[in-house]
Amino acid sequence: MQRVTVTLDDDLMADIDAIMAERGYANRSEAIRDLARAGLSRARVEKGEGTCVAALVYVYDHAARDLSRRLTNAHHDHHDLSVSSLHVHLDHGTCMEVSVLKGEVGAVRHFADHVIAERSVRHGELVLIPDGGATSAGRAGHHHD
Repeated sequence: MQRVTVTLDDDLMADIDAIMAERGYANRSEAIRDLARAGLSRARVEKGEGTCVAALVYVYDHAARDLSRRLTNAHHDHHDLSVSSLHVHLDHGTCMEVSVLKGEVGAVRHFADHVIAERSVRHGELVLIPDGGATSAGRAGHHHD
């Protein structure tokens, strides 16, 4: 470990202290280490590096010609990324699917872009979360020794 001195403005320190209280941190060092790890993990995901878990949520017209078949085939073609899916009937003609994905950031984004771009997919969003495994910067996630 290395000891580092950092100067933070009062508003930022108040925000960190609030997070410490909400999450039950024992000291500022633990809180700042976890926040730094989370920021570094997020930066790697934003650059398209590393692995991630993700939620792909999309709404589509279930009556659109061959769309359900094309979406199912897309998931089968990328079975290595697909962990699980939830299918919800929103109304008579509209369905929502939530797909949990895991893999390389670039591959997950590419698959999600393909699904969202399908004709008659009305809305879609991908939420990427950095993988919880060890990183070059140390532990990722919220864990204390």
